[in-house]
Amino acid sequence: MPSILHSESTFRGDDESRRERCTLCGAESVFFHKDSARRYFRCQCCQLVIADPRTLPTRDDEQSHYDLHQNDPSDLRYRLFLSRLFEPMNARLAAKSQGLDFGSGPGPTLSQMFAEAGHTMQIYDPFYAPDQSVLQSKYDFVTASEVVEHFHQPGHEFARLWSLLDTGGWLGIMTKRLRDADSFSRWHYKLDPTHVSFFSLETFRWLADHLKAEWIVAGNDVVLFQRR
Repeated sequence: MPSILHSESTFRGDDESRRERCTLCGAESVFFHKDSARRYFRCQCCQLVIADPRTLPTRDDEQSHYDLHQNDPSDLRYRLFLSRLFEPMNARLAAKSQGLDFGSGPGPTLSQMFAEAGHTMQIYDPFYAPDQSVLQSKYDFVTASEVVEHFHQPGHEFARLWSLLDTGGWLGIMTKRLRDADSFSRWHYKLDPTHVSFFSLETFRWLADHLKAEWIVAGNDVVLFQRR
């Protein structure tokens, strides 16, 4: 599948008149919000909100931040958190399905939960499990838990995730969803400097239409897409 993103060129202007190119669909993004750290722009087509491209963290900055995470597969509270994605996904899978946890992090846990349920799992993470050979296979399902908000180029990344699925396969996404401008101004989620792409239901609706996918809102921060 070709990349969703049509162009990486950037519109320019001054302050609130600046325009940026949406990193998901390629349309024009306009000024949306400003805080003490950075500006944010919202796409006029797919409604994705992006952080100012001039303030994106470097790979070293990301690594330093992720190294602070303490994800422990034996932590019952962490497993309960991940169950918000695990349960609706697992309920739709055939027995002994083949899965990939994309962005598995420093303490892979979601993959263990699926393995314990009888599925065969692979993991991929650009920092902690960078074996790209697992990206050469097709899967019955792919999960991305607290991952897509880190995408600098979500158009390219979603194209890659979609290409990993067999027909009928499921893509499960867990990320906090943007509601409106007022709540965004107070939203703790945007304070993480590695969170640079913010999705709303409108964005996921656009994505489902573009991918020609069936989609299900499976919770306040979970959506599932099925490849037809």
